[in-house]
Amino acid sequence: MLKQIQVRRVLPEESGRYRELMQAHHDLGALPKIGETLWYVATWGQEWVALLSFSAAALKISARERWIGWSARQQYARLHLLANNSRYCVLPDWHRPNVASRILALCERRLSADWLETFGHPIVLLETFVDPRRHRGTLYRAANWIEVGATRAAIAPRATRPRPSCCARFARRPAPYCRQPICRPRMPKECRS
Repeated sequence: MLKQIQVRRVLPEESGRYRELMQAHHDLGALPKIGETLWYVATWGQEWVALLSFSAAALKISARERWIGWSARQQYARLHLLANNSRYCVLPDWHRPNVASRILALCERRLSADWLETFGHPIVLLETFVDPRRHRGTLYRAANWIEVGATRAAIAPRATRPRPSCCARFARRPAPYCRQPICRPRMPKECRS
């Protein structure tokens, strides 16, 4: 079954269904497409398995900047090379072993090329937030993402829930840049000082 799961971009005519499912099944609800954002759906045959959203990276995250080693000037010049896994929702009937990490891996393999085609530049680093009060980040750890530190919450939860005081921050280089899973990113020449 895992080998039959595929990941593709959400078609324009599927946007309504994507938003409805994300709103209904993700803890934080749906996000609108603002700026550089790509939506993905994982499928098994014709059945939707999971929904993913990747958006432009957060402007300032001190844990990320320390981990990468960028100066303030470099951060502003290169921030467009990072993407945030802003939403990931495995649909209720698909909570099975290895499904989530398989889907994330499939998405990682195609994301930089899709980003280049859509926005004119590749992605060299992925990041995400995890609220430790509700999640342990197991999916990201299983997929060899690295916890780079805690940060104040930049996520706006649904109005009925209190805002978390901090989030764990995970990062990973998408293929083809990822050769050694647990290390600082080796940035392409155009990204180095």
